[in-house]
Amino acid sequence: MSKNSTKLPIKIIPLGGLHEIGKNTCVFEYEDEIILLDAGLAFPTDEMHGVNIVLPDMTYIRENRHKIKGMIVTHGHEDHIGGIAYHLKQFDIPVIYGPRLAMTLLRDKLEEAGVSDRTSLKSVVPREIVRLGKHFLVEFIRNTHSIADSFTVAIHTPLGVIIHTGDFKIDHTPIDGEHYDLQKLAEHGEKGVLCLLSDSTNAEVPGHTPSESSVYPNLDRIFAQAEGRIMVTTFASSVHRVNIILQLAQKHQRKVMVVGRSMLNVIAHARNLGYIKCPDDLFESIKSLRSFPDDKTLILTTGSQGEPLAAMTRISKGEHRQIKVKQGDTIIFSANPIPGNTIAVVNTIDRLMMQGANVVYGKQQGIHVSGHGAQEDHKLMLALTKPKFFIPVHGEHRMLVQHAKMAQSMGIPSENMIVIDNGDIIELTEDSIGIAGQVPSGIELVDRSGIVHDNVLKERQQLAEDGVITVATAVDWSGKLVATPGTHLRGVVTSMDHSLLQQLICRAVETTLSDRWNNFTSQIDGELEVDWTGLKIEIEGSLQRLIRRELQSRPLLVFLLQIPEKPVARTARRRKRPSATASVAS
Repeated sequence: MSKNSTKLPIKIIPLGGLHEIGKNTCVFEYEDEIILLDAGLAFPTDEMHGVNIVLPDMTYIRENRHKIKGMIVTHGHEDHIGGIAYHLKQFDIPVIYGPRLAMTLLRDKLEEAGVSDRTSLKSVVPREIVRLGKHFLVEFIRNTHSIADSFTVAIHTPLGVIIHTGDFKIDHTPIDGEHYDLQKLAEHGEKGVLCLLSDSTNAEVPGHTPSESSVYPNLDRIFAQAEGRIMVTTFASSVHRVNIILQLAQKHQRKVMVVGRSMLNVIAHARNLGYIKCPDDLFESIKSLRSFPDDKTLILTTGSQGEPLAAMTRISKGEHRQIKVKQGDTIIFSANPIPGNTIAVVNTIDRLMMQGANVVYGKQQGIHVSGHGAQEDHKLMLALTKPKFFIPVHGEHRMLVQHAKMAQSMGIPSENMIVIDNGDIIELTEDSIGIAGQVPSGIELVDRSGIVHDNVLKERQQLAEDGVITVATAVDWSGKLVATPGTHLRGVVTSMDHSLLQQLICRAVETTLSDRWNNFTSQIDGELEVDWTGLKIEIEGSLQRLIRRELQSRPLLVFLLQIPEKPVARTARRRKRPSATASVAS
């Protein structure tokens, strides 16, 4: 550890996970060293057409890549590890430490993305301490969450201990018997915790979050009542929930057919690591579905969030090759919709019910519990750690505010806590906490081809809302139209006759050419030079104004300007073959 008599402040910079759910990413910086805590993704909203995933803006990390000493991973959920493979295409991370399950899942992602050589993955066990750089020692503390093998971390710094809870709830009867290491939290609280960063997801929910074990009897009852096939959809990464489902399949003597790549992948890794224990003969291939009686089969699928390509969504649309809904099927949604996914989930449920399925869903059924602690869990965390300073993290703004109020009721002065946003630079000293500026903190959108830039997304939104108009025209060296402009409409709603619109467009182009042609031409050494790009922009602007005025909408305009070939000079160039007609296009 640094022994400087005058200690610099520690910088804490969240790049994702604040005022939102997802893409949790946080930077800890001291002097010339940076460590990252998690690097997650979020899922696109309905307005993000064609976008697969949403990442935080990592400009600050790219610009300071030389300072990176390593990364800490708290657990294996996509909103904590899903962005790592994408980031490694832009900068190296010397080493990534995290729990065995998360490292196993991450290794697959890195190999698939072809970036496994850009870092070194190292698994840790509870209470293990690792060094990152000169200034950081990181201690991994077992916690309880909706995925197996999850950690809270205590970061030992030159100024004191900073505890980041990661995602957590306090489950006193965990499925895997791995209890939250509350003793270690209390030890740090007795010695002194400089700052606590704590998960705020359920800060508005009173009481304690129920144990994962509470789901078992409710699912058991539904399984016992089901007379036909059972289909269950849940988060693939909810290893504890999957374990319960597999235990009940054994109890009710049903063969399990697993559908969905992520579900198959997680179950395979969890079994190899010992987090799921069941016999091999419990599983059967989906191809053998018709070989078993309906009351002896259980189909475990992805798609609890209504994802367009997930198995349950395709089943509901009748698009799955091997699974068709039957009258009498019992279909269980053992998950609550993430904010933003509710409509997709409800539509999936409706389609399944229309086909005769008995769909079991909703909080009142007791078939899902949160993986995040509620208010009494948060109070216990604050009571055990007794932090000097407090920062609520991981949640939307109202959740962060509620968590801060709770901390104040627990005795932390208001001046010792701050509600922050992505990109805020928190400066933490032994005696103070404050915001000292901001770094870039937007989002990066990724589709199958790579990063989707803002202008592309705006064009996609325009296409979706108002359609597209393509106008193609040709101009000669005198600034006259060679022919009537060609006009094509796609997805544009208008009561105007197409021929009338074409006449208006032709007139607008002719008017712009007659009024503005001389502004874009000049004589150089006796030859006419035309600023075709400037002319195109001028015509395009007049057409956009015309279309907005006449159609009362804003369709995307694609304007193609075909320009004449260069006149042949009276030199040896006359003997050269003329170039093809050029064009200037959007």
